Amino acid sequence: MSTVRWLDTPERYGRISRGFHWLMAALFAWQFAGALLYVGIGDTAVTRLVGGSHFDLGFTLFGLVLLRGLWGLANLKSRPPHPGRLGRAASIGHGVIYGLMIIIPSLALLRQYGSGKPFAPYGIPLMPERDTKIAWMMAPADLLHAWLGFTLLAVVLGHAAMVLVHQRVWKDRTLSRMT
Repeated sequence: MSTVRWLDTPERYGRISRGFHWLMAALFAWQFAGALLYVGIGDTAVTRLVGGSHFDLGFTLFGLVLLRGLWGLANLKSRPPHPGRLGRAASIGHGVIYGLMIIIPSLALLRQYGSGKPFAPYGIPLMPERDTKIAWMMAPADLLHAWLGFTLLAVVLGHAAMVLVHQRVWKDRTLSRMT
């Protein structure tokens, strides 16, 4: 009988870390699908179906990345190591992913507040409506949110490509640590 490993070990990530990873991967795939549909075909019924959850899902992902980050820090000494130059490159890549996962929704929330529009993810009022806009709060997200989002998509695709290189070329079973 195998034991359920909830916590990370030096050999593999625990169920909680893996749950965060794959849940967030699925939610980000939905977010990216909506963004790509919008860029590709514009404002259509399909785009609204997929992209209509963008605000709620973005807020959910922001909460999950904060929880996942705290969980990761709490398990840092127990996690599988990333040795050598390639390990440092992997750590830098993960740092870029985490950084973007924090910066992108932070900019969106700043823009939302600056817009004066209410924000009530899942019907929970977090930001009330205001009569005035605050332009400087909206400007950074207007300029960067989409570009950084597509940068995150590119980095995530690079992350997935490196997993395939590890699995198929180097045959070092890196994928098995997260599955």
